[in-house]
Amino acid sequence: MRDAAPQTIRLADYTPPAWLVEKVDLTFRLDPEATHVISRIAFRANPAHGGRGDLRLDGEGLRLIRAALDGIPLAAGNFGTDSTGLTVPAEALPGDAFTWEAEVEIAPAGNTALEGLYLSGGMFCTQCEAEGFRKITYYPDRPDVMAPFSVRIESEMPVLLSNGNPVASGAGWAEWHDPWPKPSYLFALVAGDLVAHRDTFTTASGRPVALNVWVRRGDEDRCAYAMDALKRAMRWDEQVYSREYDLDVFNIVAVDDFNMGAMENKGLNIFNSKYVLASPETATDLDFERIEGIVAHEYFHNWTGNRITCRDWFQLCLKEGLTVYRDQQFSGDMRSHAVKRIEDVLQLRARQFREDNGPLAHPVRPESYIEINNFYTATVYEKGAELIGMLRRLAGDEGYARALDLYFSRHDGEAATIEDWLKVFEDATGRDLGQFKLWYSQPGTPRLHVSEDFKNGTYTLHFRQETPPTARQPEKRPLVLPIAVGLLAPDGREVHPTTVLEMTEPEQSFSFDGLDARPVPSLLRSFSAPVILVRETSTEERAFLLAHDTDPFNRWEAGRALAKDVLTRMITDRADPGPAYLDALAAMAGDESLDPAFRAYGLALPSEDDMAQTLHDAGVVPDPLAIHAARERLTLAVARHLSSLLPGLYASMETPGPFTPDAAAAGRRSLRGAVLRLLTRLDLGAVAERQFADADNMTEQLAALGCLLDAETGAGQDALARFARQWGHDRLVMDKWFTLQIAHAAPERAVAVTDGLTGHRDFDWLNPNRFRAVIGALPMLNPAGFHDPSGAGYRLVTDWLLRLDARNPQTTARLCSVFETWGRYDTDRKAMIEGELRRILDTEGLSRDTTEMVGRILGA
Repeated sequence: MRDAAPQTIRLADYTPPAWLVEKVDLTFRLDPEATHVISRIAFRANPAHGGRGDLRLDGEGLRLIRAALDGIPLAAGNFGTDSTGLTVPAEALPGDAFTWEAEVEIAPAGNTALEGLYLSGGMFCTQCEAEGFRKITYYPDRPDVMAPFSVRIESEMPVLLSNGNPVASGAGWAEWHDPWPKPSYLFALVAGDLVAHRDTFTTASGRPVALNVWVRRGDEDRCAYAMDALKRAMRWDEQVYSREYDLDVFNIVAVDDFNMGAMENKGLNIFNSKYVLASPETATDLDFERIEGIVAHEYFHNWTGNRITCRDWFQLCLKEGLTVYRDQQFSGDMRSHAVKRIEDVLQLRARQFREDNGPLAHPVRPESYIEINNFYTATVYEKGAELIGMLRRLAGDEGYARALDLYFSRHDGEAATIEDWLKVFEDATGRDLGQFKLWYSQPGTPRLHVSEDFKNGTYTLHFRQETPPTARQPEKRPLVLPIAVGLLAPDGREVHPTTVLEMTEPEQSFSFDGLDARPVPSLLRSFSAPVILVRETSTEERAFLLAHDTDPFNRWEAGRALAKDVLTRMITDRADPGPAYLDALAAMAGDESLDPAFRAYGLALPSEDDMAQTLHDAGVVPDPLAIHAARERLTLAVARHLSSLLPGLYASMETPGPFTPDAAAAGRRSLRGAVLRLLTRLDLGAVAERQFADADNMTEQLAALGCLLDAETGAGQDALARFARQWGHDRLVMDKWFTLQIAHAAPERAVAVTDGLTGHRDFDWLNPNRFRAVIGALPMLNPAGFHDPSGAGYRLVTDWLLRLDARNPQTTARLCSVFETWGRYDTDRKAMIEGELRRILDTEGLSRDTTEMVGRILGA
């Protein structure tokens, strides 16, 4: 059986720290098996605590060698240790200010959880968010304790890095000082045999900053794009938010073994190498786009997360939601706002809506947790960003700018809360945001029901909002909804430009006067609020909006809704697609006035998981195999209907000349890839074979390989072997090779393909990227295979999750979320999934990360 239930942490129980930190001095004597960490920490009593309290220092897995207060060794009877830390009673403390000194020993080589200080391919590196610093030394490991850090690193490694600015160095040592107070979760250290891709940046005030992207030898030729993205992000933040960088150096380090995407440590960002390393030959356009966005995201944290951090982990959305919104703005400015909005909403619906409407639903600001790592969720990040976007729509661009300026000036150097954030908007705009605050405390995705009438030239929209009950919150209150609306005349002209209606009541109506004819509404333009729109709409109206809507997002949305209608009928009634959708799709695909990237998204069908949720919402139990079969039938029907258009469109999207990762060229390759997938249904891979042979970039090579696997002619297996011979030396490219085979496997073979790949000599299950590329690919990219009626997919994934949990609980817990939608399936599948979840939960020694996650999925 499991250990005793872990402690629940509650927002309502927050108390200020008893002791604050004035400064921190750390010395690291690095050794893979026995690193010594010597700390010297100046404490002072916190007046906000209301009297001197015990000194409680967090610490896990540490061997304490010595400890002292103001230079006097601490006697064994004057402190106590337990599995989570060390306590010195108040009566044993020397006064209201003192210096704590300690020396501990840790073993980085054995740290497979990749939290704290660990080894990745012989390189020392750290990951301290959220609570990893306590695995390095004893410290009050909470975000509201902020202090300047000075660090000395002693090692024979040639490159020794930490936060802040370099102070001094010599043979076998280096010293760093970060003058800006920071919480311990932002501490970072890297030591290894690395080389730097170097550049410089001059700030708006004329101050030079040294920029370095540190990588392993041999990877230095794949850093240029990350560096370019960094420089563009730095300039953008100055121009758009008036935020200037504040240190003499900015370092990025690429690490192969990393649980997350990247980490914003002050002045020393540590990245999963997949979000740094890129060349045309090894990275797809999607990789380049993600590198650009993630580099920007972590840089933007310098102000929204570092200079102003969160008071406690319940306020995580304060730094993450705001920074996601900022990186979305940046990517839109760098590329296409319309396409970026489509991408963001697809992500939101695929991950966050599923989360919001299942057992893992929680508020944007949670009220309790057992393991904070389990709340790095789509709700905190993506829905948190949507709340920022809604605030901007309600406040207007000028009001938003005033509020942000006030936020930076008022809270610089502080650990802030959601209340602090909303107060600056109230003070800057004069608005009362009491009702808006409900978005932070009320889980679930609102349903916005719409009806309308037209009489005597007046068109009226009637709205009704409701949010379904969630496990811990059955009753929901009405929210503030900014609803962007435009009206189109029957001939396609826009007769009323975009207007943002502000809904605050459970039911509310809005009228538009002086119209000559009943208009066609374009509702929720640019997806102005994260809601599910419920409205009876005809196929003809959706086709009309696909052809005429002036809002790009809603034009795409109309096509997507058409596709979902068609697929629903094909799944439930075995109906044929019908001409309306196919004709509208042909018109959109051939419209050269549209961005190629937009057309590529228009040609993409709703995902199998999206259709499963759509059917579930309609009261239909989804059959994953029937959904897969219907998508295959519709893809073939689209290919046949567009057959005369496809060859010319494919040829016209060729990008002559050297590869460039810019948005225009990437959009052409995206449309070319979408067309190739359709052509493959007609020619069984003939064009794909030529593209695979001729491709000079990973985007087109990988697209062709996927098409060849879909064609199932044997050419796909030959291409897989050639691809492995070509790229077997490159870990990141081989991740794609593993994933592609599972994603494109026929459902009846998907489990066997996955199981076979776990026996491959290059399947390193302790590397999070490789584990996700194989074990994660089955449920996330081949749902029909994962939900095989035999339950084999469930058993395979569970077996590997249990194996990984003892070594890396964080990655295990996050991947357990693949079971979160179990309640929407048939009785047999639900019973099998529940059995696997209970097998996990009943495992002896299960981590608290996984215990909490599986308990929530089961509704325990």
